[in-house]
Amino acid sequence: MRIVVPLKQVPDLVEELELSSDGTDVDREFLKFVVNEFDDHALEEALLVKDAADAEVVVVGFDEPDIDQVLYTAIAKGADRVVKLTGAGEGALDSHTRAAVLAEWLAGQDVDLVLTGVQAADDLDGQLAPLLAARMGLPHASVVVSVDAKEGVARVRQEFSGGAGADLEIRLPAVIGVQAARQPPRYASITRVRQVMQAGGIEEAAAAVVSGGPALTVRRLYPPEQTGHAEMLEGSPADVADRIIELVRAKGLLKT
Repeated sequence: MRIVVPLKQVPDLVEELELSSDGTDVDREFLKFVVNEFDDHALEEALLVKDAADAEVVVVGFDEPDIDQVLYTAIAKGADRVVKLTGAGEGALDSHTRAAVLAEWLAGQDVDLVLTGVQAADDLDGQLAPLLAARMGLPHASVVVSVDAKEGVARVRQEFSGGAGADLEIRLPAVIGVQAARQPPRYASITRVRQVMQAGGIEEAAAAVVSGGPALTVRRLYPPEQTGHAEMLEGSPADVADRIIELVRAKGLLKT
């Protein structure tokens, strides 16, 4: 069984974000990028399937900032192959374009299962999995929290709001959007990642230049409006306590 996991880089939300000059995106030039959290869970779920069913895990990423580090880390975690797609275009790619390019590449691969993250923090369009499944004509399930794949069938569990869940059986090949793996993504030590980097192993493939079709267009982004400011309370503990009570009463939150 061959499992393909697309990985995407997203801006690190811990960093201070600034808008680009045209106001349609964040300024990505000096940003730090990290692997999309949901994609990391998709990789972990793929590795769990590999541990149980002796599968081959292939990780694919677009030629984006710091993607080599991500791909080497995937090998350090247990992926068998990593592929970098080059020439897909400049700048951030929307999920429609990613789905189109990935579908073209996957058409030439022998694939049983594609596991993607259910969404990404920087994509208003939401989900890659259903877009990819539609282009490939494959069955699909999303918000998945468990995958058991063997003998041409994947048994998955979906998790919905309010604690509701559903168990599905899907014939392979299929595309699955992973919300969370059954366990936290495994850790790859810096030493192990450096060993992998020294050994190399990243395959490169030219991406087909294809249109993703209609997608969301961001007309303008705005920073949050500042409607107030924090008041620093000074004085003795008793003075601060009195001031807090005064503020709570002024807001009508405390009955006297």
